[in-house]
Amino acid sequence: MNTSIEKQVIAKGAARFSIGSLFFIAGLCFASWASRIPDIKAHLNLSDGALGAVLLALPVGLMVSLPFSGWLVHHFGSRKMVLLSAVLYPLVLSCIGLVQETWQLVVVLFCYGLMGNLYNIAVNTQAVSLEVLYGRSIMASFHGIWSLAGFTGAAIGTLMINLRLLPFTHFCIITGTALTFVCLVYRNTLRQDINADTDRPLFAKPDATLLKLGLIAMCCMVCEGAMFDWSGVYFQKVVLAPKGLIPLGYTAFMSTMAGGRFAGDRLVTRLGTLRMLQCSGLVIASGLVIAITFPTLVTATLGFMLVGIGVSSVVPLVYGVAGKSTVFSPGVALAAVSTIGYLGFLAGPPMIGFIAQAASLRVSLAFIAVLGFMTTVISSKTKF
Repeated sequence: MNTSIEKQVIAKGAARFSIGSLFFIAGLCFASWASRIPDIKAHLNLSDGALGAVLLALPVGLMVSLPFSGWLVHHFGSRKMVLLSAVLYPLVLSCIGLVQETWQLVVVLFCYGLMGNLYNIAVNTQAVSLEVLYGRSIMASFHGIWSLAGFTGAAIGTLMINLRLLPFTHFCIITGTALTFVCLVYRNTLRQDINADTDRPLFAKPDATLLKLGLIAMCCMVCEGAMFDWSGVYFQKVVLAPKGLIPLGYTAFMSTMAGGRFAGDRLVTRLGTLRMLQCSGLVIASGLVIAITFPTLVTATLGFMLVGIGVSSVVPLVYGVAGKSTVFSPGVALAAVSTIGYLGFLAGPPMIGFIAQAASLRVSLAFIAVLGFMTTVISSKTKF
C-alpha cells in the first residue's frame, strides 16, 4: 500500500474511533443520569407530578440552546465545541448529584440540556465531515454506539444502586471516566468541518429540503418518544404482561434499534437513502399495527422489535443528509433539523396521553403508526 494512502486510512480510522468514543461518552452520561432519577426523586421528596414538571427543565435547556449551538459550531468549529461540551457535559452530570433543593435540580437540568445539545450538534458535525471523507454511510453506526452506551450506562447504574453508592459518587466515577477518554481521543478528531470556509447564512429559516428532513425526524422521534415513555404502560394495561415482563417491550425496542443502527450503514449503501427511509417508515407502521391488532405478549414484542428496526436509521440518515446541505453550514443545518425533530420527541408522549385519555392507548398508538408511515410519504417527496 502507498505510504500516503496508508497514512490517510490510519488517520480516518483514528478519527472514527475518536468520534465513536465521543458518542459513547454522550450516551453513557445520559443513561447514568436516567438510571438515578428514582433516587434523586426520593432524595428531594418529589411527587410524580412535581418530578414531571422538574424534568421539563432538561428539554427546555435543549430547545433554548438549539439556535446558538449551530452558530457556535459554525463560528468556532466543531472540534473546539466538541471539546468544550464533552468536558462540561460530564461535569454538569456530577453537579446533579449535589442538588439539595428542587430549584437547584431545575437549574442543573437546564444546563445539562444546554450542554447536551451543544455536544450533540458538535459531535454529529464531526461525524458528517468524516462520512464525507469516507465517501459512504457511517453515521448510523455512531448512533448505534450511543445506544450501546445507553445499555452500558443502565447496567452500571444498576450496579451502583446495588452497591448502595450515592448518585454523586456514581456520577463522579462516570465523569472521571468520560474526561479521561476525552483527553485520550480529542487529538484525533477532525480539525476542519466540511464547508467550513463557505459564506453561508447562520440564522435563517430552513429551506424546503431541510424542512422536510426536519418533519421526517419529527415523525420518527414521536415514535421514539412513544416507545420510551409508553411501552411499559402498553404492556401493563393492554398486553396484560406479568409484572416481571412489563419492560419486555422497551427492551425489545431498544435492542433492535441498537442492532439496526450497526447494520444500517451497509443497508444504506445497498438500498440508497431514499429507499432506506421509505422502508423504515413502512416497518415502523407495520410493527405498531401488529402490536395494536394482536396485543399478546409474543406478537406485541415482535411488533415493538419491528418499530426499533424501523426507527434505527431514520435520524442518523436525516442528520447525515442535513449536514451536507449546500445552503447552510453543517452545524446550522443540524440545529435546524434537530429543532423540528425534538419538537416531536417532546410533544409525542403527552399527545399519546391525551389521546389515550380521550379514546384508548391502542388508538393513540394507531396515531403513532400513521406518523411512522408519514416518514415514507415525506421521504418520497424529498430530493436526496
